[in-house]
Amino acid sequence: MAKTRSPICVVVGHVDHGKSSLLDYIRGTTIVETEAGRITQAIGASIVPMDTIKRLCGGRLSALKMAFTIPGLLFIDTPGHAAFASLRKRGGNIADIAIVVVDINEGFKPQTIESIEILKTYKTPFVVAANKIDLIPSWKTKTESIIDDINGQDPKTLGTVETRLYELVARLSELGFQAERFDRVEDYTKQVGIIPLSAITGEGVPELLMVIAGLAQRFLEQGLRVDAQGCAKGTLLEVKEEKGLGKTVDVIIYDGTIKVNDTIVIGSIDKPIITKVRALFEPAPLAEMRDRRTKYQAVKEASAATGVKISAPELDRAMAGMPLRACAKEDAATLTQEIMKEIEEVVIETDKEGVVIKADTLGSLEALSLLLRQKNIPIKRTGIGPISKKDIADAEANIETEPLYAVVLGFNVKSDIEAPKIKVFSNNVIYRLLDDYEVWMNETIKRKEAAQLDALVRPCKMRIMPGYVFRQSNPAICGVEIVAGKVKAGTTLLNVQGQDITTIKAMQKERENVSVAQEGEQIAMSLDRVTIGRNLHEGDILLADVTEPEFRKLKDLKKFLTDREIDVLKELAAIKRKENQTWGI
Repeated sequence: MAKTRSPICVVVGHVDHGKSSLLDYIRGTTIVETEAGRITQAIGASIVPMDTIKRLCGGRLSALKMAFTIPGLLFIDTPGHAAFASLRKRGGNIADIAIVVVDINEGFKPQTIESIEILKTYKTPFVVAANKIDLIPSWKTKTESIIDDINGQDPKTLGTVETRLYELVARLSELGFQAERFDRVEDYTKQVGIIPLSAITGEGVPELLMVIAGLAQRFLEQGLRVDAQGCAKGTLLEVKEEKGLGKTVDVIIYDGTIKVNDTIVIGSIDKPIITKVRALFEPAPLAEMRDRRTKYQAVKEASAATGVKISAPELDRAMAGMPLRACAKEDAATLTQEIMKEIEEVVIETDKEGVVIKADTLGSLEALSLLLRQKNIPIKRTGIGPISKKDIADAEANIETEPLYAVVLGFNVKSDIEAPKIKVFSNNVIYRLLDDYEVWMNETIKRKEAAQLDALVRPCKMRIMPGYVFRQSNPAICGVEIVAGKVKAGTTLLNVQGQDITTIKAMQKERENVSVAQEGEQIAMSLDRVTIGRNLHEGDILLADVTEPEFRKLKDLKKFLTDREIDVLKELAAIKRKENQTWGI
């Protein structure tokens, strides 16, 4: 028997732009307060019945002049990164429609664009929720519709709203989408609707629900028809240990019906899990599956689209993001093959060399992998679960070939293993994990380049100080002022004509031997092969002699040189090119 299921609506966008807060307003819950770093890190689901939508929208739905047959909306709240890409069904994404939440005051951020690109890949229709309109300077919160609220602002505030909305329109245009404020959209099949709103005051939220429900009813209804009595298809959201039940799985059912005592097949990294449903639990409407306080009600069956908790034996190997199928026991072998093919579609490719990554779930692992790929960071090995000795050993193998990859990145996993030779990064917020690694990587590169610089002759310019000649020759000893750069003992010095005139034998500062002299210092310098007063005179300028290969390397490392050192390098090049026009080029 065919029926219309609830559309699955995924909520995506940049971190801190208000995805969870928006759903909190709709649900009247405070799940956002429980998140690590107040950023959603597990994927949760909320069922919002049509009655609730009608109540929140008031008379706005009747203005659409359509009969609603959808039973409600099933919202999936995702992390700010692209983890929702792992919520797949065969041939596409589990979402029917999406809300891209963007801070109207900050505009599009990298994760906003990333989310839109993935929606574009899956051809998932979406609207833009332009959140935090209440934070626009001088905004006055009112109680009318969002359009009346906007029009009721003072001219300056109204101008700011219009400017920021059209900035969003322009960015969407760059990404290949025509867009307009929702009330100005002429054709939703060709234009993306932008709904200004505030997840704090609730302004614009009724209009958002109206647009989502209207689009789902008008354009998605045929695709929402499911066989109510067919075997269930779903995706695992989370694996949990529940008191009195043991291991359970939270699942989004997007097709068919699952019943107590059904045989279920669940995807796994090695071989699928085949087990039997012992008990089913549905959250109350508007509840959040991730919230530990959520009350569940035991049910005999659950039909798409819904979120359901399943209690069954042998769930120890179950992982979030994996596909689930319910079936008669005799069909288990066929479904096992189908599920293995589906998993092969999302297998994470690895490279011959690269970092080692570990995560708590398949979805998190995919998200971490995706973000690393976007940054062109290769991945040598992936895995789910705690960081192991094998992970450490694999990372250590990179020390000689590429020390920057001698790291293990762990998302939401633990490690008690000592790893003195490599770096282990662990965090329960993915973007912070990547930030920590990138900071370390950049610092390591700088140290490596700085070490290369220290091995070269640095640009240096110095002056023989008048009145400070202590010995004329064998070796000559005189006072020298370092005008620019730095110089080491043993460096060959040139005069301004480019002639090799002497070598620094030794240097003293305040009667102490020193190996390096810095810009601004005045030191006693011992110079061989010269006689002061004959081929070297008081007040003469000398330059450190830089070879042509060293000159080229210094040019590559010039970001570590001071402006005065760069000037000295240019002066030296000009002197050298009087004899060889292509010197250093």
